[in-house]
Amino acid sequence: MTKTALFIRHQAKPGKRGDVRRVWEKYVKPRAAANPAHEEYFFCLDSKDTDVICVFQLYTSEAAMQEFLRGAWYADYLNEVSQFVAIPPLITPADLVWAKTQPRQ
Repeated sequence: MTKTALFIRHQAKPGKRGDVRRVWEKYVKPRAAANPAHEEYFFCLDSKDTDVICVFQLYTSEAAMQEFLRGAWYADYLNEVSQFVAIPPLITPADLVWAKTQPRQ
């Protein structure tokens, strides 16, 4: 099975990045942390644009990704976060070809 990656760029309304992060922490963070199908998850604040959040996720498979996004909570997350984002997120799925990882400390 091919691992599936997602690159996501969130554009918050001016000054609302903290609100997007708060909603993400409420809905997504605990579920991603508990999800064994999320092999990697990086939530990053853009260093040059204070209204942008960049996310990288690596799933064990495309089916695992679809299952996570079908969670009953996901609609609530989208509804709540929608008031703080300027545009829908830019989502780029990708198939993992190669990765270098460091041992975790």
